[in-house]
Amino acid sequence: MEIINLCDNHSLVSEYMMQLRDVNTQKDRMRFRHNVHRLGQIMAFEISKMLPYREVATQTPLGVASTHAIDIRIVLSTILRAGLALHEGMLSYFDNAENAFVSAYREYREGSDDFDVKIEYLASPDITGKTLIISDPMLATGRSMELAYQALVSRGMPAHIHVASIIATDQAIDYVRHALPADRTTIWACDIDHVLNAHSYIIPGLGDAGDLLYGEKL
Repeated sequence: MEIINLCDNHSLVSEYMMQLRDVNTQKDRMRFRHNVHRLGQIMAFEISKMLPYREVATQTPLGVASTHAIDIRIVLSTILRAGLALHEGMLSYFDNAENAFVSAYREYREGSDDFDVKIEYLASPDITGKTLIISDPMLATGRSMELAYQALVSRGMPAHIHVASIIATDQAIDYVRHALPADRTTIWACDIDHVLNAHSYIIPGLGDAGDLLYGEKL
């Protein structure tokens, strides 16, 4: 399983990540959403370099050009609600992709920091033989990603899976490495953090991505 950390090499990703993490910049919710959207675009571009292409003869006004087009169907999927802005950024580049949506949430056990991840909604096309891209801004424990993947493969087995997150943890990467098919999965992160607190929140992380994107929930 290949793990790609986009912050290993300095680029605009580093600049956008700095802004996303900054508690003062986070007060501008529109900028926060815009930066997540832009990171989705960058990740889509980077993933596109790994896809299969076919040669196409394209008629121009003055002749025929040898061009190239993606040679596999793509399904963009995300985990609601926090994944929507990242998903929309990727969709603005993979604009012909099919789309899938999974709802997942943490259900805490009474009087405990322990929780179960619950899946309660799935809308997906057939993904058999296609490239499946699953986006989730925060890959903290990997449990939501595992359950989302299990729900999605009820609609068919993809040829390859790309997991795309803004921040991943070492623990989640190790978990996903064993939960998803290692020979057909690539994990992409804009950055990797190394600590989870007692509530399974990423440290230093950036806070609750869903709340920062769309407002605090009850």
